[in-house]
Amino acid sequence: MEFFNLMSISHRYMEILNPSTPEKIIKLGKLLKLKKGNRVIDFGCGCAEPLTLWTEEFGITGIGIDICEDFCQRAREKLASRGVSDRIEIVCSPALDYVFEEGAFDAATCIGSTFVFGGYQQTIQAMKQAVHQNGRLGIGETHWLSNQVHPEYAQKQTTTHTEPELARFTRDEGFELEYIIRASYDDWDRYISDSWYGLIRWLEENPNHPEYEQVFNHFRTDQDDYLQFIHQYMGWAMYCLAPIKPHSTGSHL
Repeated sequence: MEFFNLMSISHRYMEILNPSTPEKIIKLGKLLKLKKGNRVIDFGCGCAEPLTLWTEEFGITGIGIDICEDFCQRAREKLASRGVSDRIEIVCSPALDYVFEEGAFDAATCIGSTFVFGGYQQTIQAMKQAVHQNGRLGIGETHWLSNQVHPEYAQKQTTTHTEPELARFTRDEGFELEYIIRASYDDWDRYISDSWYGLIRWLEENPNHPEYEQVFNHFRTDQDDYLQFIHQYMGWAMYCLAPIKPHSTGSHL
């Protein structure tokens, strides 16, 4: 079974496909300085809950891009049911393949999907091309809680970094880390448990499916990783990145 089919199964009872809450997503929108008429592009938009909330709260327009057809369909149905489908366009495409107009957006976001660009720093490199010179970026990303990560799990998560490393990558790309909106343990537990719930429901409904064993093994591995490693070693947060430039310190004659 393909990765995105597994994601559709495990995320089918979620609207927010990350360890966050509507309140925290709206707070990110405020930090991004969203207001009526702003344009936002969201890479790896999932079911477009952040875009929907920002449209309702701030009056933005925007584009959401996701490779998963199931998520795209759910996003379009949600936007229609909440009366904002005329304000948000959903593009079902790999993020790397989507051609956008450079500098056309007031904010760019990638919440929990930096893998589509190959990692955190690569995501900044891609997204900063989409915003104008004063545009802000919002990134949802995992991070190590310490430098003492269990080697078995660290080898499986080669693109995860410590927060000091994330701050350095941010500065290297011409931004400053303006704000952290951190996932709580309750947020983590809700997200992971909702994932297990979706997988278990599918297993109950499809006992004779040819890929039953693969889904079951995915469930067990996911559960073991969370209980043994993630809860202890990994955090998740949304970061607001601001385009603040240092003043020149050169001497003048």
